Amino acid sequence: MNRKILVFLIVILLSSCGIVKKKTTYAQDRSVTVAASEKDSITTEVKIPESTVTIVELEKADLIINTAMAYSGVRYKYGGTTKKGMDCSGLLYVSFGENDIPLPRISYQMADEGKKINLNKVTKGDLLFFKTSRKGKKINHVGLVVAVDGQDIRFIHATTSRGVIVSSLQEGFWNYAFVKATRIL
Repeated sequence: MNRKILVFLIVILLSSCGIVKKKTTYAQDRSVTVAASEKDSITTEVKIPESTVTIVELEKADLIINTAMAYSGVRYKYGGTTKKGMDCSGLLYVSFGENDIPLPRISYQMADEGKKINLNKVTKGDLLFFKTSRKGKKINHVGLVVAVDGQDIRFIHATTSRGVIVSSLQEGFWNYAFVKATRIL
């Protein structure tokens, strides 16, 4: 008897899922009629989509930072430019590129772009360049400044060990490896 009741309740539960539907509203066009002056009796019909949203303009730097932050936690992959894997220059190449600012694909070539700035003038959206190899003589790492709080400069970058993360320039390794900062925007 209990088994029949259980089966009956399961059947009702499963069948009720198909009966009840949420009403889906799709963006529909609305017509607005605008009358001209009394002299001119021509009316103009303007279609305004119902889904029109007021967009708050963000600064270009914020847009680029938001794009880069969307890759937080993505694993490191040499030459990577997707959510499947990202390297440091790929992260910036994609973040700036998606916001219509072309950059070279390689970090040492990026270092030649923009204007060199003093570290005390760095703001969000600026680039930080590093030499992380003991034997290499050229820049091989880049990060994007996401926040500046006094002496603490935080930047997003892709590391071989932890993927895309936000670090502080005050951390010993990054402070030691730092070479220069540039402003693209």
